[in-house]
Amino acid sequence: MGLIDKVKSYLRKPIEEKLEQAEMLSSGSPVFSPFSGNAYESDVYRAAVDAIARNAGKLKSKHIIYSKKNSERMQGDQHLNRILQVRPNAYMTAYDLIYKLVTHYYLYNNAFAFLQKDDRGNLQAIYPLSPTNMEYLTDPSGTMYCRFLFGNGQHVTFPLSEVFVARRFYNSNDLLGDTNTAIMPTLDLAHTQQEGMEHAIKSNATIRGILKTNQIIASDKLKEEKEAFVNDYLTASNHGGIAAIDQKYDYVPLESTPVTIDDKQMDAVKKKIYEYLGISESIVNSTYTEDEWAAFYESVVEPLALQFSLELTDKLFTEREQAFGNSIIFESNRLQFASNKSKTDMLKELIPLGLLTTNQALEILNLPPVEDGNKRLQSLNFVNQDKADQYQNVGGKTNERNPARGDQGTTNGK
Repeated sequence: MGLIDKVKSYLRKPIEEKLEQAEMLSSGSPVFSPFSGNAYESDVYRAAVDAIARNAGKLKSKHIIYSKKNSERMQGDQHLNRILQVRPNAYMTAYDLIYKLVTHYYLYNNAFAFLQKDDRGNLQAIYPLSPTNMEYLTDPSGTMYCRFLFGNGQHVTFPLSEVFVARRFYNSNDLLGDTNTAIMPTLDLAHTQQEGMEHAIKSNATIRGILKTNQIIASDKLKEEKEAFVNDYLTASNHGGIAAIDQKYDYVPLESTPVTIDDKQMDAVKKKIYEYLGISESIVNSTYTEDEWAAFYESVVEPLALQFSLELTDKLFTEREQAFGNSIIFESNRLQFASNKSKTDMLKELIPLGLLTTNQALEILNLPPVEDGNKRLQSLNFVNQDKADQYQNVGGKTNERNPARGDQGTTNGK
């Protein structure tokens, strides 16, 4: 069974005849079509999108239950977490899913996925969708649907509640992100630069001179004379670089000065593409510093994590389930990209406060956990606020023993 047939079999209410195109307040149309500019053919644009998708693919999604009563965060359903973290469907891993969705997000400014659920509304699988066309529809009750057209000509309609939707440049259309037309002139310029370099390289293989005969000869004989002249004088074997000819020939050399592209011009075009995607060249070529990575994470990866988290939370849980603290979050161990000095300085500050267990500290240092490593260590130089007055001499009274100093207490300040 193909993927289209598989997802079609999960559609529970085939009510195509009752659906009509959704009405919009804006002047746009609720119809999505992948932009035909094909920005992915640009090596600069593709490398930049790949860098974002590769790093976003390291995000870890999980189902959590947040208890408002005691402000604790508990692990959620293990089956749901396996789908989110390991195998969202039979065809790909969790990394593949995020990579594909993020790639679609930056190529088309719209990313879609089908959320396959059972009869009880529990998630069974997630399938990223690559439609050639998508249209928002509504039924008489106002429920919204998404009708997808795929490359093989088949239509599939899903309730919007079972479709993951992520939008970029969400401005002029009420339901869809805008196209990438703004960057196409720059991509065309990058393509022109690439062609210019190719022509400059090939120019050395074109005509570099004219061999003129001073008599009329047959065309086949003329060709033979030309080939003989080339073999005798225009090959690497002519070490002297001098041609000796009689009055039968006139050789006129042609000056060929190929136009080369300045490095600054190429860098300027690259910079415009990178700025359009919100990243720097150091992220693309993996030469980033700790601060550059932090800026990239906060400005690019973290907004993606937030957007994906909110969308999945809304589509996988009812309002009642969300009220009881159920949500999907995307998180990443950002500290693994910090320098060893930054990690060490942070541990020196946090461990004395009892904020980290031994295993949590080892994880920050990219070291394996140890047995009994879930205990917290804390310095005795800190005291509970409720007991702070017991360790001070108030009104000349006797101090309590101060375990932070290891003494037995004093009397009247002596």
